[in-house]
Amino acid sequence: MTVLKNDRFLRALLKQPVDLTPVWMMRQAGRYLPEYRASRAKAGDFMGLMQNPQFACEVTMQPLDRYPQLDAAILFSDILTIPDAMGLGLYFETGEGPRFKKPVRTLADIEALPIPDPEKDLGYVMDAVRTIRSELNGRVPLIGFAGSPWTLATYMVEGGSSKDFRKSKALLYDNPQAMHLLLDKLTQSVTAYLNGQIRAGAQAVQIFDTWGGNLSAAAYQEFSLAYMQKIANGLIREHDGRQVPIILFTKNGGQWLESIAATGVDALGLDWTTEMSDARRRVGDQVALQGNMDPTVLYAQPTAIRAEVARILASYGQGSGHVFNLGHGITPEVDPAHAGAFIEAVHELSAQYHG
Repeated sequence: MTVLKNDRFLRALLKQPVDLTPVWMMRQAGRYLPEYRASRAKAGDFMGLMQNPQFACEVTMQPLDRYPQLDAAILFSDILTIPDAMGLGLYFETGEGPRFKKPVRTLADIEALPIPDPEKDLGYVMDAVRTIRSELNGRVPLIGFAGSPWTLATYMVEGGSSKDFRKSKALLYDNPQAMHLLLDKLTQSVTAYLNGQIRAGAQAVQIFDTWGGNLSAAAYQEFSLAYMQKIANGLIREHDGRQVPIILFTKNGGQWLESIAATGVDALGLDWTTEMSDARRRVGDQVALQGNMDPTVLYAQPTAIRAEVARILASYGQGSGHVFNLGHGITPEVDPAHAGAFIEAVHELSAQYHG
């Protein structure tokens, strides 16, 4: 077993006692950091950064070097690596976000999709995980991740980002059989991909269901949660002599916490629209909770950031089982000093809730 100098994050996910509430930030390796922008310029573009294991390692480490109090590293990658490996041709349009050269629109398109082999077709991600683990040298745990099947499907059918998901939802309601086939292929792909990351050295994994909250309650259960349940059932839960916790994050999924907790994952990610105390009351001791400060609080002054951290810690209350995070990714315009104030406040103010 790898000796971890700081395993607070893994312990909290498993609801074991900790001395302080652990903290990390979604998108912590990102555009708000000048050093990230410098690395991206060196790599040429986002794809060059992501597909080069040395660059991926460099930007994964940058927030840890700047903020030594962070309790976890997250692999620098993108949720759209799987559709890209299926042959859709991922590219990034400046100011437009991700795009696919070959969107999936028909049953025939879906039937033709291969299921990528993690080591062969996504080897650059597995190499990045191994490189980062070596560089971390037990400093903090490494988080691997993937997009949920429904979230990936929306990008594949829309051909990129969408505000209203009209093509994906039309396919879902007009041809549920085709949508189920797409989600089934994505479920197999995500399961293999996350297990590949775990074998390569990821010590916890997160499923990002970014767009599950845009579905109706019935459609969420059938087209998003059912497939994440299958992934949870198929993941390696112990590796390198230690449990591998699974975090499931559905943005805008606060109304379904009980159903999400029933999947058997270890932790639920919460966005800022759900009160921490309410979530804890509803799921009890079933799962740990991760979140859930509104990322835009980081635009405020450090005193205001500290006050909001204090409020959320008090809302969760005494005991382990809380991983502090933002309710979604940190935004590019945030002052890095404000992110530092946030991380410091979590550690300084949380000791009273433990021990």
